[in-house]
Order: sequence, then C-alpha cells, then structure tokens
Amino acid sequence: KELGCNFVRLTHYPHNEHTVRLADKLGILLWEEIPLWQGIQFSNPIILKKANILLDEMIARDRNRCAIILWSLSNETSPSESRDQTLTAMAAHARTLDPTRLITSAFNQVKYEKNQVTIDDSLSKALDVVGVNEYIGWYGQWPAKPDEVEWKCPFNKPLIMSEFGGEALYGNHGSPDTASSWSEEYQEQVYKDQLAMLKKIPFLRGTTPWILADFRSPGRMHPIYQQGWNRKGLLSDKGLKKKAWYVMRDYYEQLQAQHP
Repeated sequence: KELGCNFVRLTHYPHNEHTVRLADKLGILLWEEIPLWQGIQFSNPIILKKANILLDEMIARDRNRCAIILWSLSNETSPSESRDQTLTAMAAHARTLDPTRLITSAFNQVKYEKNQVTIDDSLSKALDVVGVNEYIGWYGQWPAKPDEVEWKCPFNKPLIMSEFGGEALYGNHGSPDTASSWSEEYQEQVYKDQLAMLKKIPFLRGTTPWILADFRSPGRMHPIYQQGWNRKGLLSDKGLKKKAWYVMRDYYEQLQAQHP
C-alpha cells in the first residue's frame, strides 16, 4: 500500500488464504496461479489431470473472494504442441469452474528484431490477458534506447508485464551502468529504463515488478551478492527500501494522479 500498488501477482502457487483475505480487506487486486512452472512434461497425459485438480482446488477456495481478478495457468513454460493443447484445455476447464474471471499465464517467449519486441507465444490465443516475463537490462541487453523499444502483440490481447527488474544487494553502491556491480544504482537505472519503455506500450494494462522483497533461493549461488537469496526485491530481506523502490513508488503515484 505504501508503494502505491493496487494489484499483486501471487506466484508461483496459491498463497495462504490469509493473504487473499487480507487483500480483500485492503482493496488489492490479485493474480493467483497454480504451480505449473518451466520444465513440465506436457506430453504426459497425467499432467492435464493433475493440473486440473490444482485449478479445482484453487478456484474452489477463492472464487468468492472479491480480490481475485485473474486465474493463471502457468509460468514460463516452453512452447510445444502438447503444451498448447494442455494449457488450452486447462483454460477451458477454468472457465467452466468460474466464467466470471479472466484467464492468464506468464511466459517469456518474445521475438526481438532491431527495436521491435513481438509477443509470439501461441498460447496467447487461449488467454484473456497476456503475461510476459522480461528482464531487459538484466538477463539481456537493450535492443535499442528504452523509449525507442516498440512492443507488438498480433493477438490483440491486453498485456500485463508480469516480471521485470534486476538484482541488487541492499546497501551495495556502485556504477549505474555496470550490471556486475550488483549495486542499488544499477537496479535503479534498470527500473528507470523499464518505465521509459513501458510508458510507450499502448496495450499495457498492468505491471508486477519482480519482486517486492528479496527471498531465499538456494540456487542463487553468487558468493558475495546472493548467498542463497534472490536479490531482485525492491525491498531487502529485512524490509529495507532499495533505490528502485522509490522509482516504482513515484511511477504509481503518477498513475494515480492521472487516473484519480
């Protein structure tokens, strides 16, 4: 609430029901997601059966919660015929369980060509809202100046930028143009650049920066800056505000002023 947000993506699994009830009380909108993430063997027919059970349980628990606006099917799955068939069937199943909410999914399949970024994941056909995870400026270089990057969506669907950002260790200061510095200044610059790009996307309908707070992640093995933590938080693991937090706070305040 202090950051100015009115929307949160719950990832990559349904959170404790107390979280959803709190969102109801605070007036925060929610994207809720089942744990279908990355290396799923979609060619195995048991996956659809198990995934539909996950949808059954999530939707049955929370479909009467006013905070929920989006049911998400998956996160960062690799395109394939079996993947598309499975997730399309899941989307249909979710709509039978709750025809009132929008269906989404987060993926990272986009095509870069010069200054253009095209959303080309075929799963988009089955979705009401497209979610894209992109880390331009962190895992990949900028294809052009941020305010000259042009996004295209041939599927004519609204977009939520479901992940973006970079890592910084709280209290570590350094160059704003050197990714390897892991500095608050570099993360701050990533967010400034991202916002310059996001403001130019006419079909963008929401943003969920990754992530609000640093969290434990044993696979993050950098011996100095990570030590078993994902450091992409706007807040440190102690809840202390990094420089990027203020960038997003100012952005959300500007949006609120434009749309009171």
